[in-house]
Amino acid sequence: MRVLELFSGLGGWRCALRDRGTVAAAYDVSEAANATYALNHGHRPTPRELAAVPWQELAAHGADTWLMSPPCQPFCRMGNHQGLEDRRSRAFLHLMDLFREAPPDRLVLENVGGFLGSDAHALLSERIRAHGMHRLDLQACPSRFGLPNQRPRVFIVASRKPLEPKPLPDLAPRPLAGVLDPEEDEGLYLDPGILARHRHGMDLVEPGDQRSTCFIGGYGRRFVGSGSFLKTARGIRRFSPSETARLLGLPEGFRFPEAVSLEVRYRLLGNGLSIPVAAWALDHL
Repeated sequence: MRVLELFSGLGGWRCALRDRGTVAAAYDVSEAANATYALNHGHRPTPRELAAVPWQELAAHGADTWLMSPPCQPFCRMGNHQGLEDRRSRAFLHLMDLFREAPPDRLVLENVGGFLGSDAHALLSERIRAHGMHRLDLQACPSRFGLPNQRPRVFIVASRKPLEPKPLPDLAPRPLAGVLDPEEDEGLYLDPGILARHRHGMDLVEPGDQRSTCFIGGYGRRFVGSGSFLKTARGIRRFSPSETARLLGLPEGFRFPEAVSLEVRYRLLGNGLSIPVAAWALDHL
């Protein structure tokens, strides 16, 4: 496969792709995401707003596969549920226009569960059907892949060739202790004032537990509904960015540029892919 990685973020699709193909080009508007991508993958994505990219530019890359994770906020449980009316859907709408004119041979889209049944899902399905392509709507969670993290997502897989659903693995999640840093960052512990205000709504886990809740982009600022917090003998702390990266299945040694702040690291990870689940979706191609 020769791939366009759209909304490339940290390069999760590139990690999941492995030896299935090569990334012809990646696109993302986030300077921090692109710097992190370049540091880890040796290639800097094009810093363009996809809503303004002409089809000739995408076609010039000679790609036959689109891999994409468009913004989930228009469809997520805590979002505004505006779907295609949300301004953050402009890039997706433009890509659907390009898809109508010059569709790839294969496409995989990842998003939250609310994407299924949305107006965006209906539009994508119509585009796929109009070009005589085959489609699978898949749902999976990394907790089935041995990761102690609950991050249910949907994957829309389309191809000109027939597709067959593959069984989900059913691996027992490993204990959280296996993803923890060898040395704790003491700055991640929460002060008593924050705990007094938010502890009743926080999801608390311990190193021996085999689960954690979905980490979202607001984990660095929010304390309820943003992800799990680790309870130790010393107190309660955030998971570090490197620990969160392991929960996503990113490769050991994945790192951020020093200039990227802690808050931005959490935001980028919250928008990231679960690598083993994305790889399973790609197996269908």
